[in-house]
Amino acid sequence: MTPDLMATALAPIVSWRAAEPAVRSDFDLNPDMTPPGGDVVEAAVLVVLAQAAAGPEVILTRRADTLARHTGQIAFPGGRLDPGETAVEAALREAWEEVGLSPDDVSLLGLGDRYRTGTGYLVTPVVAWADAPPRLTPSPAEVAEIFAVPWAHLVDPANRRRDHYELEGVRRHFWSIDWRNRVIWGATAGMIVALADRLAGRAERAA
Repeated sequence: MTPDLMATALAPIVSWRAAEPAVRSDFDLNPDMTPPGGDVVEAAVLVVLAQAAAGPEVILTRRADTLARHTGQIAFPGGRLDPGETAVEAALREAWEEVGLSPDDVSLLGLGDRYRTGTGYLVTPVVAWADAPPRLTPSPAEVAEIFAVPWAHLVDPANRRRDHYELEGVRRHFWSIDWRNRVIWGATAGMIVALADRLAGRAERAA
């Protein structure tokens, strides 16, 4: 799928509005669970597809082990919105702070489905394209490792599975995707599945 075709499957950048409800969530695989009440925290991630020799690759990070929450987990560059920020502004800022990605190195394609996490975040995936793999530098305070995964691997349904864990007798399901010696799971995997489903639907309609 070309960047132009991807863009037609995504929501326009200008369509973002704060506090709009999520389309996908950690609760999609757990219909018996109810999202906790209270306010959600607006956040955004930057999903960068970079053209490589064998096809587009997605940039992911492994969070630093020194962080207070979600240590060592696989994630997109991103984080909560600062006061007055849009999702795009936050995603670009966080990508610069975490991995040294310059906004000049990517072209924005659009927005993926907003995603509600079980920890109370309302995340907007901002999808961007890079004509070549960008040169990146991890922020030691936040990122232990930067790596890329072929988009074709991530979108192949054969490479995703439903895993679960039990906490206080309650079983919770989540998506997982293996890549070499890493496991992409939880909200990151859920957003990948949601984006893959959205783009696949657009490709089928265009065929």
